[in-house]
Amino acid sequence: MGDNHHRWKPSVTVAAVVSQDGRYLLVEEMTAEGLKLNNPAGHLDPGESLLDAVVREVLEETARPFRPEALVGTYLARFRHVRSGEDISYLRFAICGDVGEAIAGRALDEPVQRTLWMTPAELRACPERHRSPLVMQCIEHHLAGVRAPLSLLHADPSLYGRVARP
Repeated sequence: MGDNHHRWKPSVTVAAVVSQDGRYLLVEEMTAEGLKLNNPAGHLDPGESLLDAVVREVLEETARPFRPEALVGTYLARFRHVRSGEDISYLRFAICGDVGEAIAGRALDEPVQRTLWMTPAELRACPERHRSPLVMQCIEHHLAGVRAPLSLLHADPSLYGRVARP
């Protein structure tokens, strides 16, 4: 391909869906559009599996250890950011699991302002506060019992710098 061709690549993200006592764990984060609610989520980094990424993101954004249990779904969505005009497609892998207690003294990564637990009804009542429609969609699928085994998420050893031999 020459310089005139550009290969489209979605931004790969992971999101944790954590439920306890009828409430879901969320983060409130500062965005270009203001303070928004999101599942603990973030981008996949080079050299890490999807499970590595979701465990890392939950720890960074909530100061809690995360134990993945199942894949809730994969989501492809396109967003045009209001202020920047940026046009990005996201490929999100939502993984449900449990969290431990918050680690005392561990700071939350910016731009997270705080964590909170909300009921599905509370979340449905404020869609304008959601970072994206995927926040509620992941939770709705979790509520509906959608689960797939984590064994569907493969990470080849080459990901970690170990080259597979034929």
